[in-house]
Order: sequence, then C-alpha cells, then structure tokens
Amino acid sequence: MAKVLSVIGTAHYQVEIKSPTGNVVIADEPVDKGGKDIGFSPKELLASALAACTSATVRMFADRKQWPLEEMKVDIDLEKDETANKTIINRKIKFIGSLDAEQRKRLLAVANACPVHKILSNPIEIETELV
Repeated sequence: MAKVLSVIGTAHYQVEIKSPTGNVVIADEPVDKGGKDIGFSPKELLASALAACTSATVRMFADRKQWPLEEMKVDIDLEKDETANKTIINRKIKFIGSLDAEQRKRLLAVANACPVHKILSNPIEIETELV
C-alpha cells in the first residue's frame, strides 16, 4: 500500500507531500492559477507517477535480462476531453541502446504492465472520510 500525507498552510497553493520514510515533494499551482509554480502541479504529479513507474519497471526488467538498454525516455501528456468526460494519457517511450525489434517489443509490453499503468487502466474508487 502506498501512503502519503499532504499539508497546506496559508501559502497559496504550496503543498508539502511527505512519505512515511521522510521523502518530501512540493506541489504548487502555476502562477496563472494563483500559485507560485515552485513545484509540480497535481496533474504533473499524476503524469510523473506513470512516467517514473514505467521507467523503473522497464529498467528492472532490462537489467534482469542483461539487455543493452542504455537510456529510456518517457514523455507523458495528460489531457482532459471535456466533451467525452474522460482523461486521455498519451505516453511516448524511447529506448536507447542496441536492442533488437523483439527486445523493444517485449520492453513495451513490460511498460504496459507497470503497476501505475495497471492502476490507471482499471476502475478507481476514492473513499473519503472526515477525521
């Protein structure tokens, strides 16, 4: 289970997000939305989760197979289709290294099986309680 705690004070709209192990990320809104743009926006954080998970999952697999993946780039574009009331996530992946076509195909399948991809591809329920 993943767990984080976010705290916002009076600074518009700076949010400190903490992990149980002490890692800290700052989220903020862009200047045009009243923030100071000193951190990722919430939507950028969501896109970042997919990019990071995709990258790490593929790297682990390539390392285990000892494949020559020198570098990987993941470009995420998250957009909202208001008309269809759905979110569209466009992910572009670039593998750098002496990989053959079969290796690239397998790495793409691994990317599509990363845990965050699976979460975002399935129904999500958000249960909220006031404490």
